[in-house]
Formats: sequence, structure tokens, C-alpha cells
Amino acid sequence: MTYCVALKLDRGLVFAADTRTNAGLDNISTYKKLHIWEKEGDRVFTLLSAGNLAVTQAVISLLSEHIHSAGEGRPTLMTVETMFQAARLLGSAIREVRAIDGESLGSNADSFQVTFILGGQIKGEEPRLFQIYSAGNFIEVCEDTPFLQIGEHKYGKPILDRVTRSDMRLGEAAKMVLLSFDSTLRSNLSVGMPIDLLLYNKDSFSADRQLRIEKNNPYFQKLSLGWSDALRDAFADMDELDV
Repeated sequence: MTYCVALKLDRGLVFAADTRTNAGLDNISTYKKLHIWEKEGDRVFTLLSAGNLAVTQAVISLLSEHIHSAGEGRPTLMTVETMFQAARLLGSAIREVRAIDGESLGSNADSFQVTFILGGQIKGEEPRLFQIYSAGNFIEVCEDTPFLQIGEHKYGKPILDRVTRSDMRLGEAAKMVLLSFDSTLRSNLSVGMPIDLLLYNKDSFSADRQLRIEKNNPYFQKLSLGWSDALRDAFADMDELDV
């Protein structure tokens, strides 16, 4: 399992993904699920992936290979003119992998279950954020709910629902996202550290604000303990039920 989250804010985009994968309780590994393509001064794409690892890796490799073979005339992440076209390109890559491997995986309906979050900015338009499904179709984030989650999202969703604002500073949003991960890590063993984090400043066309947060990260440990104490204090301050 996995947990990935992304936010579209006035100041830019925030992305985070855990790194745990498993093929049973005794086969747990670490794989990067946050992937970046960028062309300085022109475009930046960030892709978060969840689901069958072999399928997600095949899709990511296909997107990269198309960039290196752009002379063949097919559109690539480096040639599309809008983020909408980039989302369609990702959907096409998913369908291409399905056409190659889908029949062999057909005996297990869950084997082709993948979900992606694609976000970024192309010069000439605003930053945008999409969620792409196994069928290759997708939705775009809306103003009412400016975040997307994939994977094991239910434990980390409450704080996003209560706290997210479009005018948040990126650092403030990153704090919220890490608390969302803290709740998920406490309740689900299939999500694990380290956490890959990216903060993208609008119109910067640079993915230079990246951080991998390990289990012993002092800030994350302080945040987790502080959040636990704050919840306990808030609970203690509330009136008991009088029955």
C-alpha cells in the first residue's frame, strides 16, 4: 500500500509520498513514488504513484523513454503545450502499458490497479493538479477541495478537510501534510517512512525545494510529539458527556 497527497495553493503546489511497498508481510521494500521531470524556465512535472509497482514503474519508464525518442513525432512531457495535454499523455501511457501487459494480468483484476497524481506548471498557464485512474481517465482538483490523495488516505484526510486553505504558505501546508502522514503512519503499517516532500513555488519552474524525511528527522519527531500532546490537551479540555 502507499499514501500520497498533493495540494494546489495560491502560492504553488505541495507533494508528498511515502516509500513503502510490500508483497506480503515478510517482503517489505522501499521505492521512490515521487518522480520529477523539468525543463528549466519552461516546465516542471511531479508525478505521485500508487498501486501495482511493476505497472507504475512501466508507465514512468514509458514517459521518460518518449522524451528521449521525441524525434519520432509523438508528443512528450517536454512538448505538450498544457497540463491538460500532459494528463492525457499520462492516460495514454497507462493504456499503452495495459495493451502490452493487460492480458497476462487479466487473471487477477487487482493486478492493474494503479492511480497517479500529476501536478506542475507549463509556462503560460497556472499550476494545475490532476488525478489519473487505471483506465487512463482523470479529474482535475477543484477550488472547494484543493487537494488530492491516493493510496491509504482515510487516516490522513480529516486534518486536510479541516485545515486546508488555498492561501496557505507552502511551509505551513507542508506541516499539515506531515501531520496527515503522522496520523496515517500511526494507524496503518502498510505506509512507511521515509517521506519524499516537494514544495513548488508558482512560476519558479524549478523543483529545487525537495526533502526526504527519515524516521529520525528531528522536525518530524517534534511535530509528531507536539501534535499528540495538543490533541490530548484539547480532549481533556472538552466537557464530558452527561448521561
